[in-house]
Amino acid sequence: MTKIAHMSAGWICLALAAIGAVLPLLPTTPLVILAAFFFAKGSPRIHNWLINHRTFGPAIRDWEDTGAIAPKYKGFAVAMMAGAFLISVGIGLPAHLLLIQALCMGAAGTYVITRPNA
Repeated sequence: MTKIAHMSAGWICLALAAIGAVLPLLPTTPLVILAAFFFAKGSPRIHNWLINHRTFGPAIRDWEDTGAIAPKYKGFAVAMMAGAFLISVGIGLPAHLLLIQALCMGAAGTYVITRPNA
């Protein structure tokens, strides 16, 4: 049963990552890394395919080996978070929602920036 749950979670994360490649509000790289985590527990074959993928493989291997994120991905992630926040301000979200969003994105951005460089 756990294998099915891990496989399902992996495919959901991978699908969300694919959507995130088109929509700037979903973070692609963290979702691919999370998918790799679930696939490692649910399907070594799919995990192997993902870590050897031409596009996603290097980021996953860096993360699995050292917990590192390449500086260009750090900058992109922080820029997307800032952009999403500015869109929220621009569409006039209530102040309490902006505060929650700023706190969450601030914490996520801090985490990303403080990871070692790949």
